[in-house]
Amino acid sequence: MRARVGVVLSAPPSRSPVREYAFELALCVHLEETTDWVVARQLGGSVASPGGRIVDVVGLVPGPGFDRRAAVTAATIPPLALESDVGVGTSVRPERAFSCSSSVARRVADRAVEVGFFEADHRGGHRVVRRAVRYPEDWFAELVAIENKPDLGSPGDLEAQLRTDVSLALFDRVVLATESYVTRAHLNRIPEGVGVWRFDPEDGVKEVVREPDSLSTAATGVEPVDAQPLRTDVEFVAPDEKARVRRRVAERAYGKGWRPEPPGCTHATVTADGRPYCARFDRVVDPGTDCGEGCSAFEAADPPAADRAAHRADRTPWVRDPDGVARRQTGLDHFS
Repeated sequence: MRARVGVVLSAPPSRSPVREYAFELALCVHLEETTDWVVARQLGGSVASPGGRIVDVVGLVPGPGFDRRAAVTAATIPPLALESDVGVGTSVRPERAFSCSSSVARRVADRAVEVGFFEADHRGGHRVVRRAVRYPEDWFAELVAIENKPDLGSPGDLEAQLRTDVSLALFDRVVLATESYVTRAHLNRIPEGVGVWRFDPEDGVKEVVREPDSLSTAATGVEPVDAQPLRTDVEFVAPDEKARVRRRVAERAYGKGWRPEPPGCTHATVTADGRPYCARFDRVVDPGTDCGEGCSAFEAADPPAADRAAHRADRTPWVRDPDGVARRQTGLDHFS
């Protein structure tokens, strides 16, 4: 809604989630500047209870097969395609190669062809697919989970979240990032194995207070699934199931990244590193919560031009426009 003449505009009230959002984006910028990681935000970090744990920031450390994976597609390869019985040598009908309904199998196969992981053909009146390349399982060396808590004075469920991360060991390393001064009392409440960074989002300086331990990702994990006052129910997660979810997290991180779409407002702009910024209130904003009709200064407009892919390609090993590996990119709709 447009502001009326004579009304003094003020920024939306400072809320902890808004502060954490700006902190999180600043940390993503810092990680891109100081590591060779592929960085992503807000990814699932649980196995037995999907959606039960969302990790603030994930750092994907490239492995020996990274270039081979990057050559396939800039997008996420559909997890069900990776987990299907579709191989490289023999073409098969999607309905017979997926452990799901025929409609889902066809839809996933369509997407796998679209991103260049499958090749499609038409044989005997049926649509068939095969992998265009062998998937390099060694394309990421590590997954690093980072939990952001700028203010340790308001920890919320931080300790329980970090204990889950350590006992499940879905990620190779787990780090807590904060802006607060870290005392010995704080460290005593942070589970062993969790690293601690003190990060200043204004000047981009990071101090390593405690290095993270390497977790046993290849061992059985323990995931709390229900907490009651006098008991906690857990599930044991087998190594092969953890490996499956780790691959899903890695693929999602590679395809998603962390930069949000800037808001459609006349005051919206984008920083040089790709963060959404409000010129009226002179700060990084969360388009999902700060902007829109709830903001007193909102004026609808086209979003500012922002080439998020260019920012990402310039700052990380992610490849924006790979040549691809599929020899035939046959459209599956031709055979529908």
